[in-house]
Parts: sequence; C-alpha cells; structure tokens
Amino acid sequence: MFRLCVPLLAIGLTACGDEAVHFDRAEPGEALSAGAATVMKFDQNAFSMPSANLSPLRRLDFSVGNSFFRNPWVIAPASTTARDGLGPLFNTNACQSCHIKDGRGHPPEGDASNSVSMLVRLSIPATEAHADVVHQRGIAPEPTYGGQLQDMAIPGIAPEGKVRLSFTTHRVKFADGHEVELRRPQLDITELGYGPMHPQTLFSPRVAPPMIGLGLLEAIPEAALLANADPDDLNGDGISGRPNRVYDQVTGETVIGRFGWKAGQPTLNQQNADAFFNDMGLSTSLLTGNSCTERQVECRAMPHGGEPEVSDKILSQVLFYTRNLGVPARRNVDAPQVLAGKTLFHRAGCQSCHTPQFTTDADAAEPELANQLIRPYTDLLLHDMGEGLADGRPEFEASGREWRTPPLWGIGLTQAVSGHTRFLHDGRARNLMEAILWHGGEAEQARRHVLKFDSEERAALLAFLESL
Repeated sequence: MFRLCVPLLAIGLTACGDEAVHFDRAEPGEALSAGAATVMKFDQNAFSMPSANLSPLRRLDFSVGNSFFRNPWVIAPASTTARDGLGPLFNTNACQSCHIKDGRGHPPEGDASNSVSMLVRLSIPATEAHADVVHQRGIAPEPTYGGQLQDMAIPGIAPEGKVRLSFTTHRVKFADGHEVELRRPQLDITELGYGPMHPQTLFSPRVAPPMIGLGLLEAIPEAALLANADPDDLNGDGISGRPNRVYDQVTGETVIGRFGWKAGQPTLNQQNADAFFNDMGLSTSLLTGNSCTERQVECRAMPHGGEPEVSDKILSQVLFYTRNLGVPARRNVDAPQVLAGKTLFHRAGCQSCHTPQFTTDADAAEPELANQLIRPYTDLLLHDMGEGLADGRPEFEASGREWRTPPLWGIGLTQAVSGHTRFLHDGRARNLMEAILWHGGEAEQARRHVLKFDSEERAALLAFLESL
C-alpha cells in the first residue's frame, strides 16, 4: 500500500493525510488520450494521422496542410512560386525534416553535415537598450547571428556555423545499488561564417518536439492552466509552477505562452510563423522581411520569394494540419504492471507538474477540439528544473533554469515513430530513466523517490510511461 499526501483532483481522485489511494484499475476512457480525437495507430505513422473525429471533407484540408508541412521549399526565384523563398540562411528546407514523421528530433550524430532536427538558440544578457526587442522577442539577440544559429545557406552565402554536441558522463546509483550512466552535453560551434560572437553569448540547444495534440493543448482554458500555478508555493509542496508571459504578434498584448521548450509562443499560428521565419528563412504576415541580421549584408541583399513568402492561405492550411495531428491511444492501460507504475508515478509526485488531464474549451478554434477530455500529462507551466538542466538563457519571464513541462502523451511510441529514444530539450537522455534522473530543482523530491525504487518498481514505472 502506498500513502499519498498530494491532491489528485486532476484525475478525479483525492488523497491526503493517511488516506490510501490505489490505481488497481483503469479509469473509464483512460486509453483515449485525446478524447474523440484519439487515433488508433501505433507504428511509424502513429503521429501523422488526422484527429479521428475529422469529417472526410476536413481530412482533405488536413492533407493539403500536410503537403506544405512535408514538401521542401526552394530558393527564389523559381517557377514554383508557391514554395520559393527559402533562406538565405536556414536550418532546414521543410518542416518535416526537423519533425521527422511528426515526431521527436535528436542531436546530430557522427560527421553529419548539419544538425537537422536540433537547433541552437542564441541571445546575450539584456540591458535597458534592449527593452523594446525583449518585449517582443523575449530575448536580446546576439548582434551578428541573431536569436538562432542557422547552419545551412543557399549558394553564395556562408552558413552561420557548424553545430556539434559532445558528452561527458557520470553515474547515478539507486538505493539497491543499480547504476545508470548520465551524459552531460557540451556544445561546440565551429566554422563561424560571420566572425566571432559576442563574448557573453548564451546558448540553448533544442531538439524538435513531437507535433501531436497541439491544437488540443491550445484549447485548454487559460483558467485551467492558472488553477495549477503556484508561483510562491503557497501550499508548501515544493512545486511552484507559473505561466510564461509572452508577446502576441497579432494582438500586440502580453499573454500566456504555451508552445516551445520554455513556453515562449502564445499560439500555434505564431509558433508556426516563427518556425517558417527562423528555421527556413521564410516570411509571413506575422514575421516579415528575413532573418538575416544587419551585419549580414550579403545575406540581406539576396533575392526573396515575395512578401510574404508564405501566404496567409498556406499559413492557415499548415495551422489546420498542426492543430489536428491526432494523439495515439494508450496501450495496456489495464495491465497490472502499468497500473503499478501509475501508482508509483503518483507516489513520487510526478503528477504535480505532469498534470494528467484537462477538458478543452467549448469555444476551441476547431469544433473537433472542443469539449474533449484529454490526458496530455502536462500543466504547460514553467518549473525550475535545477542546475543540471539549466541552459542559463532567459526567454520572456522564463529564467535560465526554468522549462515548460513537456506533454508525455505518445512518449511510449518515440522509438516506433522516430527510431530513437532521445529525450529532454537537448536530447541528452538516451532513454526514459535517464530523463527522469536529470530532473532537479522542483522535481528533486520526485527524483529522490524514484532512486529508492527497486528493479521491479523501476520496470513498472517505465511500463506506465511507455503506455502513454
């Protein structure tokens, strides 16, 4: 029997004091992570399916958006005017190149020519002179290279640099003597194309996250997110999640962030526009011009594909696609080992940040996303994850130690979809247990609980996570 002293209101249970809580059976509908939008696909294409409740006509709209997400953009001028304007500096020529099969990215391997599904964010410590740009972008960009290193370029333009990660290792021991090796990444940027960087440049390598369920996350009512925030830890549980407050390019207002590793984007449309602009060098009506800095004179002089290069119609079609990528159903929810792992997950307090469930807003952007009971296992809030995971780079109100809680739905299908099990913001963890053991800061107490688990309990916890 496990004794829990944490609230479990988010999953319809309560537990505090000496009251015992058991997860000896699955909850009704628990396998349907995305409610009626849940898809029944578990192979390499598990993350690429439309929401199950889309009509046949709406699935055609999904397919159109999919084509613009998957197919490469080309250099301007070109006969393919709907897809030209790539670069001059970029990280990839198609969204699908980073989010392979709509899944999770990974650090560059071996002698790869570029980092593909991992990028490096850049900034410098902000001063009063940066107030306006920080208000809109959340950071003070590096003067020569901007807010993101772009390691590819069109002919005649030098890429900004080459990115590699190397690793040092250390070992962590469980109470029963079992040891796990953890890798700490070391970022190495070489072949800088435009001279040295600012001596105080801050770096943050980040792999591409999975694309599933984003429209549902956008549809969670703001009040539901704020209900989980406890920035001053008034309840004394050691968890002090808080929302990031970011700039909305459409309204010009400061609003809650939901997307990105530090919740630096308020809407999915703005997240998409930012990816077009910084990852592929393509302008939209939200982000005009190009990503070349004022010091990259030759870059700024290159031909472009019109203004905007990504039309509002195409941007809208990509938005519909990214809003409606379905979440696969859970597997083995009734299995005894999975249920035991679920109990251990709550015993350790993991649900304090990885909130199991929400109900989406009745006024969601798409009718298929409305009024859905979803189980994303995230609160979309910022949490201090400790010095071990810190990148030291603030973004809007997020500190250099804070990260948005990533959703766990679909995490058990990472190998099937992406062909690897690289986790955390920079892909340092090679499996789920390594990812757990990197948790610190507000998650330190949960980590210590896990370190007390024996081999049977560890296997159960992993079985639960792999069922998500």
